[in-house]
Amino acid sequence: MRYDLIITIVTRGFADSVMDAAKAAGAFGGTVLYGRGTGIHEAEKFFGIIVQPEKELVLILVENEKKNDIMTAICKGAGLHKEGKGICFSLPVETVMGISRFDKMEQLEKLAEAKQQEDVSEKPPEDGTKKRS
Repeated sequence: MRYDLIITIVTRGFADSVMDAAKAAGAFGGTVLYGRGTGIHEAEKFFGIIVQPEKELVLILVENEKKNDIMTAICKGAGLHKEGKGICFSLPVETVMGISRFDKMEQLEKLAEAKQQEDVSEKPPEDGTKKRS
């Protein structure tokens, strides 16, 4: 299974809206890091003192197939389509170790699939005749 790391950088205080949108689209969770912007437009003067806005970086490891849906949800949920609200991008992840949640979810999906196949095979024929053994 391939994974991608979704990185979203927003003004401090907006990480919750990023995570809410990501979880609604299928993400399991994420990590929030704090930082500050250093771009040419980031530093603003306030009473002669340079103030650099604080940022939140939201890191979310996702399965490759879910990446686009989650990123779209983040952009809508956090309002990233508006100028200056933040940025969301992804990077491919080559190797992952120490993750048990994805493995457990994969096992649960396989069990559910097997159970569904059992239920279908035990279902009586729709024409009302009895199944022969």
